[in-house]
Amino acid sequence: MFIDEVKIELIAGSGGDGCMAFRREKFVEMGGPYGGNGGKGSDIIFKVDEGLNTLIDLRYQKQIKGKKGENGQGKGMHGAKADDIIVKVPLGTIITDLDTGLIIADLTKNGDEVVVASGGRGGRGNMAFATKSNPAPHFAENGEPGEIRKVKVELKLLADVGLVGMPSVGKSTIISQISSAKPKIAAYHFTTLKPNLGVVKVNNTSFVVADLPGLIEGASRGDGLGDQFLKHIERTRIIAHVIDMGGTEGRDPYEDYLIINNELKQFNPKMLEKPQIIIANKMDMPSSLSNLQKFKNKVNLDIYQVEAINGIGLMEVILALAKMLEKTKKQPLYEKEKFESHVLYKFKEEQPFTIIKQDNVWIVKGDKIEKLLKMTKFNTDEAANRFANKLRKYGVDDKLRQLGAKDGDIVRILDFEFEYKE
Repeated sequence: MFIDEVKIELIAGSGGDGCMAFRREKFVEMGGPYGGNGGKGSDIIFKVDEGLNTLIDLRYQKQIKGKKGENGQGKGMHGAKADDIIVKVPLGTIITDLDTGLIIADLTKNGDEVVVASGGRGGRGNMAFATKSNPAPHFAENGEPGEIRKVKVELKLLADVGLVGMPSVGKSTIISQISSAKPKIAAYHFTTLKPNLGVVKVNNTSFVVADLPGLIEGASRGDGLGDQFLKHIERTRIIAHVIDMGGTEGRDPYEDYLIINNELKQFNPKMLEKPQIIIANKMDMPSSLSNLQKFKNKVNLDIYQVEAINGIGLMEVILALAKMLEKTKKQPLYEKEKFESHVLYKFKEEQPFTIIKQDNVWIVKGDKIEKLLKMTKFNTDEAANRFANKLRKYGVDDKLRQLGAKDGDIVRILDFEFEYKE
């Protein structure tokens, strides 16, 4: 089964909790804090595996969850880092953040890998908080929550030449003749239900040809099968139109050409910037020569006459494509500015929270504040005081006062509630 797009939730591993411990050994004066840090949570990494050609392994995975780092321990022992989760994907996989629309990665080389969701850092043990003013802190941190992302994982085939055309024009026959690919061939529409790749070898070089399922008018809007496979044409360096020049199904060859080009344009206008050739197939049919002459009068492209079923004329096509590929450079599928890693805009720092009042409760929201809450261990008064001081430092107290909060009002952060005091 050919699966080329899945949506999945990624939850990276949380960091291990820091440890609060003290050194209490005989003959060791003023032992002090002795709690180690927690280990880092597992990252979720996508890595290219050349042995894969579909995303079927991800189809039934709605969620991938990382492992938590090991907790810190006494005697200053730090927790171990959790093993990373490696997700293997085929060459040509694109990963997009569904919330932002930004492209996280375009994996086009064997061995390419990218951290898509980062594991949380380990919480610090009380050893890490020792200072001159507080040499024996009675608190430690919980581990940082792992990153949560919803992503679209999409496969766009890596091919040098894309064979495009209406159903039953002979694309599968051509790729079976010029390569070792064995596509399903039959005398009915949409015989090809998945893209087929074939490697063509000629003059000590080789290139990859993709036989893409037949397009029809309206494919870019979802008609037929074309909308599922148009995206695979985006990566190809050359577009080869396969035209039924014999008009065996009563269609006009020139109209077929116009319809296919229009569907390419509707899907992505940049497709029409790619070099194109015409493969005039079924030249053994009675009306093919007259149709070809009419076609030549309207289309100013290189046209190659073939009888694919008999292998006639295909060597000329192969040599022409090889020559064109020598002159056609590979172009990136996306501009760098669309990649998350290249977004360098810096914005004026804003308050890391918002406050609303609902049912007489002040609700504080914000990633920074919520992370602080999750990483605070409320097992000692000192830890609670540190949390309160942090809120004050972030400006939460001032904002509540400004909004009219009074002594005794309830303030809620996630599921944690406390009383506001001036």
